[in-house]
Amino acid sequence: MGKLSLYTNKNLESLRKVGDSLADDAVLFLIGEAAWCEKINSWKALPSKKELASFPAELKSFFLFFHQAPDFIVPGKVKTAQEFFDKEGNLYLSMLGFYSLPYCYAFADGAQVLVRSKRITDEVGMRLSETALFLLDCFVPGTFLEESKSLLTIAKVRLIHAFSRYFVSHYAKDWNPDWGLPINQEDMIGTNLAFSLMVMRGMEKLNRFPGVETHEAVLHYWKVIGHYLGIEIAYWPETAKESFELEKLIRKRHVRPSEAGNTLIRSLLGFYEKSIPDTTLSSLSETLVAYFVGKEVADVLGIKEKAKLPKSVYALVLDFNFLKQSGGNPSYLKTRTQFLEQSKNQFGKELRLNIPVPKRP
Repeated sequence: MGKLSLYTNKNLESLRKVGDSLADDAVLFLIGEAAWCEKINSWKALPSKKELASFPAELKSFFLFFHQAPDFIVPGKVKTAQEFFDKEGNLYLSMLGFYSLPYCYAFADGAQVLVRSKRITDEVGMRLSETALFLLDCFVPGTFLEESKSLLTIAKVRLIHAFSRYFVSHYAKDWNPDWGLPINQEDMIGTNLAFSLMVMRGMEKLNRFPGVETHEAVLHYWKVIGHYLGIEIAYWPETAKESFELEKLIRKRHVRPSEAGNTLIRSLLGFYEKSIPDTTLSSLSETLVAYFVGKEVADVLGIKEKAKLPKSVYALVLDFNFLKQSGGNPSYLKTRTQFLEQSKNQFGKELRLNIPVPKRP
């Protein structure tokens, strides 16, 4: 049976009430400590165990977690996933923008948190680039097999989630408890599926599916990322079949029209139409998103395929994607270098992932 017996409405409903106590405790401390937030943002790597000895208890507990490697890591699967990203990183990042994120917007309750973060609608380009940077940092070759700076990025994202939970819970007067806890366990699992399973589905839609072995290696990779992000990995699928069933259940529970989802997708498509220099791609952005997410989700988001194109055309368009990282012999280093250069040109500064810094009293 594997994990299939866990995938019930009752279990997933209970996960909607659960956050991430380790990160939430750290943020309760950080809310009143702007200097500590600035310090964390200045780090180039995680502090060592020795350095952590003098930290306040809440931060010490949080960062010590990242020094303990989980016992389930399968090095061969980790290596396979990293080799896949090395070769297909460019396309992987395209899938993020044209499939994974729009797919998340169709989940009505989860979209309520996203739409309340004004940066997602007001600074779409920056937000999209930060998510791409998170992915690039997660897939640094050698990550999880040896000490790496990826863990600092994951730790920051975990704290950003906890800050969002704190701000929404304390300041969003219109928050409806029926939506669940902001950034709850079910929503985090769903997002991780969007960044793993849905990318595999996208590859399949382009006739570039890498095979079940790579698919399951990528799922394993996101199990490791999920562990460090504070996700209940007892529910995380190990096999293609389990991922299929879990996604189907979450979709059935949450995909429906919402004003939040509509705002998010319009904001994203508006950004593509304005900022993608290639007019072929910018005019096709809605068609591309609708093609990848499929009719059910496209209808919920109020978008449609305006033209029917052969798979090869979609693949070609994405190879010369909105990140403009085309070129022969792709590699992780090339993808990362070109992405960072492009981001610097776009935003006029080096892209960094930072936790919020509360205003000083």
